Amino acid sequence: MSPDFKPTPRECSITDALAVLGDRYSLAIVRELFYGNRRFVDLIAQLAAPRSLLASRLSTLVEVGVIERRQYSQRPPRDEYVLTAAGRDLMPVLLALKEWGDNWCRGGEQTAIFRHDCGAELHAVATCASCGAEIEFENLEVIGGTNPPDIHL
Repeated sequence: MSPDFKPTPRECSITDALAVLGDRYSLAIVRELFYGNRRFVDLIAQLAAPRSLLASRLSTLVEVGVIERRQYSQRPPRDEYVLTAAGRDLMPVLLALKEWGDNWCRGGEQTAIFRHDCGAELHAVATCASCGAEIEFENLEVIGGTNPPDIHL
């Protein structure tokens, strides 16, 4: 390999998503909106984030279309934040992160339980959309994209 070699950055949707959601508090804001905390004062109380930082994150999430700002009072003017379709699509991501955190950061202790309307606990499980089989790491193959690895996972 020549000393001038510079790897070409990989085009990656994961990197794109992290550019939108990877800042401190961004996913925590989405979590709080899932839990029903929609007002700035409630978000401050739950996240203990500096006001200016929280305001900045909320503005960014509105700008990229993850949340929407809605006025709920005209006198005095007050807004609340609600998830858009893009924000609601993060539910399986949050569920998977919650379960990962329960297993790897809290020694298996559940901090919250998500339940479906049928009463059953929800757990993050990746399944093949075609055959319905649960996806195992060893059964994945990366195809396409830029600089794909020459290996099967």
